[in-house]
Amino acid sequence: MPKSRIELRFGGTGGQGLVLSAKLLADALALEGRHVAQSQTYEPTSRGGFCNADLVVASGEVDYPLPVAFDYLVLLDTIAMKPSWPKLKTGALVIADSRLCPELPDGAGKTLSLPLSRTAIELGSERVTNIVALGALLETTALCKRKSVEQVIRANSPRGFLDLNLDALAAGAELAKAPVAAAAS
Repeated sequence: MPKSRIELRFGGTGGQGLVLSAKLLADALALEGRHVAQSQTYEPTSRGGFCNADLVVASGEVDYPLPVAFDYLVLLDTIAMKPSWPKLKTGALVIADSRLCPELPDGAGKTLSLPLSRTAIELGSERVTNIVALGALLETTALCKRKSVEQVIRANSPRGFLDLNLDALAAGAELAKAPVAAAAS
């Protein structure tokens, strides 16, 4: 049985698709009968400024819609470390892009430094780094079934990005399965 309340953040910069990742995950969780509150914060710059998308997930009604302490943090840029790191729970899981977040502070329970953006580039577009990260998150947690996220991606992706998004989700899951990820501390 999943925890009664789970808090997570997708953190990075504007333009990385963080809000989209949170929305896709929120919709998939709702398909599975979970209750979800979503919020986001971003600086007034459209690209390059701090941005985050937060989810609070519960099996019943969400009693308070904003996160207090994160169980999971997905970092796609170092700019999101300073506002996010102090809110990590003891034992939290951090999944970070190894290219854009080369050094992580101490203090998280488990960190997985994965080549998220490099994998997206190899797939053909850095714009799907957020979906690669979502695939890695799903593979390392019991948040929801990957099939539920695939269903939401099929319903919401522009035709030109559908196959790329599905490939990115699968690639992220494979990254999280790799021996390097398993050996991460």
